[in-house]
Amino acid sequence: MRLDVFLAAELGAEFSRSQAARMIRAGLVRVNGAAARVADAVRPGDKIEIHSPPAAPAAVNSSGRCASAEIEVLYTDDEIVVVNKPAGMTVHPAPGHPGGTLVDALLARFPEMAAMAEPDGVMRPGIVHRLDKDTSGVMVVARTPFARMQLAHQFKQRSVRKIYLAVVRGLVGRERFSVARPVGRHPIERKRMSVNSRHGREALSEVCVLARMPVAGADATLIGVRPLTGRTHQIRVHLASIGHPCLGDPLYGGHQVKNSRAKNLQAKDSQTRPVAALTDDAISLFGRQALHALALRLSHPRTAAALEFIASPPQDLVHFLAARGIATGRAEMEHWIELASRPLGERPGKSPVDSPRGLR
Repeated sequence: MRLDVFLAAELGAEFSRSQAARMIRAGLVRVNGAAARVADAVRPGDKIEIHSPPAAPAAVNSSGRCASAEIEVLYTDDEIVVVNKPAGMTVHPAPGHPGGTLVDALLARFPEMAAMAEPDGVMRPGIVHRLDKDTSGVMVVARTPFARMQLAHQFKQRSVRKIYLAVVRGLVGRERFSVARPVGRHPIERKRMSVNSRHGREALSEVCVLARMPVAGADATLIGVRPLTGRTHQIRVHLASIGHPCLGDPLYGGHQVKNSRAKNLQAKDSQTRPVAALTDDAISLFGRQALHALALRLSHPRTAAALEFIASPPQDLVHFLAARGIATGRAEMEHWIELASRPLGERPGKSPVDSPRGLR
């Protein structure tokens, strides 16, 4: 019997064969005192040892504070932890982002999660979905192998409901519509995704207008987006493809003012003027892509109970919307979630469209 098959059977239902294989590749399994391979055969009398990975050090930011202090935990139990990820934080270590990640912060607070090792020493314990670095909002992370397996299945089956807030450039014409355009790697610029990819995969986003914000030369619209698939950069690519990119988006925003200028204007005005008196120039800009994961609905991996979590928007988005006279209280957020969750077919005679000319 192969080693990965043996381990999965012996460890029980909470460990899949792929999880057992990851443990072996990460060097956590030894057979008769020696390093093992996934396909090694297990024979009677073999001594198999499973080791825990070394605990990850607590992530510390430039001010000397532990990164876990920056993470707002919305909910936690023995199986899952739900957080409101801040903008500017990468989800897990990657080339160019070795530390200061969400994973670092979670390991500092929940060190037992380090037992869910990944191959080649890459630490992604419990991660079943991701948000872009500069996208804020709600994320669920598994605390056990069983929860990770169950949550991954829910995301694969598309039974998880996600609602995003986005502020886009221009005044969106239709109230509700869908964007059904395949998303894949850009044919020339490899860091970008595109609806014109040679190998695009099915992607579907439902969009609902929440508020239009007309300002001379700086029109914007607050929208709710419900992605029904989970492609990389899907919402940002879809919105740009219909001519309404997220404000502040450095990859898909087209010829917008540079983010550094937007950040400087927002910081200066927010410190020297009341919100209601911000200049049109300042409130028409945004220092990152104006995208926030507002709500997440899923089934508890152990009990199957229906759970819904809401992540309050960060201060940059709150201040931006307040300058346009839009409140962001609990009642407003729940109303936005309700609007964005309605099936498109609830408006008889108003068929959803997917055409840039029809949406602008």
